[in-house]
Amino acid sequence: MQRIRLRYTKRGRLRFTSHRDFQRAFERALRRAEVPMAYSAGFTPHPKVSYANAAPTGTGSEAEYLEIALTEHRDPRKLWELLDESLPDGLDITDAVEARTSGLADRLTASVWELRLDGVEPADAERAAAAFRAADTVEVQRRTKNGMRTFDARAAVVSLDAVGQEALAPRADRPSDKPCAILRLVVRHVTPAVRPDDVLSGLRAVADLAPPVPAAVTRLAQGLFDDETGTVTDPLAPDREAVTAAPADRHPQSGVAGSAAATAPA
Repeated sequence: MQRIRLRYTKRGRLRFTSHRDFQRAFERALRRAEVPMAYSAGFTPHPKVSYANAAPTGTGSEAEYLEIALTEHRDPRKLWELLDESLPDGLDITDAVEARTSGLADRLTASVWELRLDGVEPADAERAAAAFRAADTVEVQRRTKNGMRTFDARAAVVSLDAVGQEALAPRADRPSDKPCAILRLVVRHVTPAVRPDDVLSGLRAVADLAPPVPAAVTRLAQGLFDDETGTVTDPLAPDREAVTAAPADRHPQSGVAGSAAATAPA
């Protein structure tokens, strides 16, 4: 059995799709592309697809990840192209690599987010971010299935900074090109999860920052947080390194010639 890990996006209007909507669209794409999927056992078998830490509905993302299990060996690059052609625009496959290591979900420990605040002056956003960073705790509330829950949104935030228009991610999902305030957020994945909307609630609490229109939120990256560099690393890098280090003439699982992982900038 071969395992392939994929990186995909949610852009434009497709950021409003729920995780269940994406699952249905992806399973249809698997059928269209005639991917030889492995299936679970039991009365109602399902294709073996593992989703990892999906972004909330309504947020864009350049860095969503999943893993699929195949019954036959496939070239990751060709599989990437076939699936990308079978998905609607906005749900785009941007990377594929053969899984040679364990624990993909364990390597998703932090995310980088871009918060576009239309109608907010950059100076006001910087002052609010500074007030948030200076606070020891920032208590916010979120409605859960068990009612309202209060928790600290500050502890999980590694960094929160205002950036200029020139620092905008080139593919980040944005409603317009008009100048506005941009915040760059790095947050650790903790329990309970601290989401971008929780940070926005915190900015309102500590600095009375309330954008006149909903913020456009895009996840730019997620992966293992490197404490030394303060960056979020590529979670597929260990698999690419393992593929490079493996003998190129034989596939370790199927025993057939020709094993290679596809790499490309997201």
